[in-house]
Amino acid sequence: MFIARNIVIGCVALAFAFSVNARVVDPDVPITSYVSFQSPNIILSESGPILGEPLTISGQLRIPSAEEPIPAVVVLHGSAGLDSRGGLYVKALNNAGIATLEIDMWAARGLSGGGNRPPLPTFTVPDAFSALKYLAEIPAIDPNRIGVLGFSWGGVVTMLAATNFYTDEYGEDLTFAAHIAHYPVCWAYTAGINGIFFDNLTGNPVLIQIGDRDDYDDGPGPCEALAAPFSNVSVNVYKNSYHAWDRLQPAITVIDPFSHQGVGGEVEIAPSPGKAFKSRANVVEFFEAGLGME
Repeated sequence: MFIARNIVIGCVALAFAFSVNARVVDPDVPITSYVSFQSPNIILSESGPILGEPLTISGQLRIPSAEEPIPAVVVLHGSAGLDSRGGLYVKALNNAGIATLEIDMWAARGLSGGGNRPPLPTFTVPDAFSALKYLAEIPAIDPNRIGVLGFSWGGVVTMLAATNFYTDEYGEDLTFAAHIAHYPVCWAYTAGINGIFFDNLTGNPVLIQIGDRDDYDDGPGPCEALAAPFSNVSVNVYKNSYHAWDRLQPAITVIDPFSHQGVGGEVEIAPSPGKAFKSRANVVEFFEAGLGME
């Protein structure tokens, strides 16, 4: 990654200005709004990473009815962009009394996903913290009980958001209370990629969910090794499951240079409905505990 630990990007505060474009769409479901807010825009220049004009990130906000402030979860998509995975978990979290904010990290950048994505997930870490700040300013949300759930690319962002480095850089005194990272390319955090690391954690709980046939890590080994030193990090392994087992859409095969522990090549993406529903239950259970609902 192009953003080293010793690079401090100035003027971040101005990029946390928020605007809202909300609309209730159905009174019979959680209050559903389409919202937008600004986020720091990291771009590359000849001299290195700099801040460009702030991005306007959009998302779907769903708030279940409650008499007191409730917990919330930020949902971060994978390289393909918004797909069926978000909805699978959002509805279950809402049913459990947890608000959700699923954001689109590609549209504001004029990207379509897949290979058309930023150089590395570090470029989108500010979006997660901007969403955290947005939620924290909503009276119906408890600012101390906000978690984050990410898939693949979003899973990497989720892992980075668990570190004190990125929390101090973008959190503005806010911290994610719980993290779930699905198949977050675990080999990369110890590979010396600039800006990709998983150490000096905030201490809040982290759950990694990975399939044993994942073509990025060639199995669960890298995730299990990454989690081993930390008492607050756990790993669920789903047997006979490929990358994005919870993407309940037709199977596809993609090419990614980050697959097979950086060797590159084909990635099989295949749905497994049974594992997806089990994963969904595990996600709800984890956030209920991590966000103080038990």
